[in-house]
Amino acid sequence: MPQTLVLNATYEPLGVVSERRGLLLVLNQRAITIEESDVVLHYSGGELTLPAVIRLVKFVRIPYRHAVPLSRRALFARDGGRCVYCTAPATSIDHVIPRSRGGGHNWENVVSACHRCNHQKADRMLKEIGWKLKTLPRQPAGAAWRILGTGNPDSRWLTYLRPFGAEHGVA
Repeated sequence: MPQTLVLNATYEPLGVVSERRGLLLVLNQRAITIEESDVVLHYSGGELTLPAVIRLVKFVRIPYRHAVPLSRRALFARDGGRCVYCTAPATSIDHVIPRSRGGGHNWENVVSACHRCNHQKADRMLKEIGWKLKTLPRQPAGAAWRILGTGNPDSRWLTYLRPFGAEHGVA
C-alpha cells in the first residue's frame, strides 16, 4: 500500500501514514504537500494527486526519542541490503560473535549476510576463519531511521531523510 512521509513543521521526519491519511491532513489544512505521488484520484468534480511527502503546518513536539528497534528490515537498511563480508545481496542475518559463544542479539553484533557467507562462517569467530569486517556494526542514529527501519521507503523521501541520518540511502 502506498504511503506518505510526514515531516514536522521544521522538516524533521516524524513517520509514515497511508496516502489516504496524508490526503486528509492536506484537505483539512493540517499539512501541505511537498512532493506528489504518481497516484491520481478521479472523482465527479475533477481529480486529486495523492501526496508522497507532506509537512505539518504546526510544530509537533515529540517528548521521547526511542532507540531504533532491531529488525531484519532495519538491519538490511543499515547495511545497504548487502552482505558485509562479500557485498553480495544479503539474504540472512549473522551474529559476528555467535550466540552459541556468548554473543548478544544487538546492533553491535548483528550484520546482514548472504547465504553462502553465513553458511561458511557458521558458529565460528571471524579470527578463526581469517575474515575481517570492513566497518564495525553500530546502532543507527537519527530521526530518519524511524522511517528507514520500518518498510520500503519511497525514493522521493531520501532528500528529506538524508539530513537526519540516512547515510546509505534507500535500500
